[in-house]
Amino acid sequence: MLLGWLFTDNAYAGPLPNIDISIGDNGDAPGTSALSLILMITILSIAPAILVLMTSFTRIVIVLGFVRTSLGTQQTPPNQVLIGLALFLTLFVMAPTLSTMNDVALQPYIRGEITQSEALDKAQDPIKKFMFSHTREKDLLLFMNYTGAEKPETYEDIPLTVLVPAFAISELKTGFQMGFMIFIPFLVIDIVVASVLMAMGMMMLPPVMISLPFKILLFVLVDGWYLVVKSMLMSFNP
Repeated sequence: MLLGWLFTDNAYAGPLPNIDISIGDNGDAPGTSALSLILMITILSIAPAILVLMTSFTRIVIVLGFVRTSLGTQQTPPNQVLIGLALFLTLFVMAPTLSTMNDVALQPYIRGEITQSEALDKAQDPIKKFMFSHTREKDLLLFMNYTGAEKPETYEDIPLTVLVPAFAISELKTGFQMGFMIFIPFLVIDIVVASVLMAMGMMMLPPVMISLPFKILLFVLVDGWYLVVKSMLMSFNP
């Protein structure tokens, strides 16, 4: 019946409304052109990769993952808690760098004092300084030699295409080194518990069931989360 009504003379036969959607530069404020909007959407789409590879997030989340694995608590703390803690610790560590980027690049660009390309160039220097201070020379030379680039005079002359992967593998190595040091005391507890159970002839009892409470007790008594976070924060000191 509805379809029949639509095709009768009683149906609305007037012209359809004109809908026009356009994106353009209004000439008033920076960042409103179509190109700026496209660039902004692109940056937002790759923001997770930027967060992981150009900040302290990689090292922090690796160390927190090693803590949970060494304790043997399976999914405790859950992934949401570890990722959330890693994000806030990353913001805390990167706060001085982000503040500098805001002062020298973002705010002048919003006020219209510099162009978009100048703002991007100025924003690179603080993040380059952070990454360069935590990148091993060996890792940096690996990518520099591969590209055949000349030795830069300062960190500002290093392109991001070289500095970002060098920084990433340096952070991976540092995170695994810290994770190894975290594993040692818990490994000792597992070995002691397994040896005691074997000496008592209790072959069928899983050593993990006995060692887990002792590992949690040790971690709580030494205030493990405080020590882990303190170690990570101290590792980012220049």
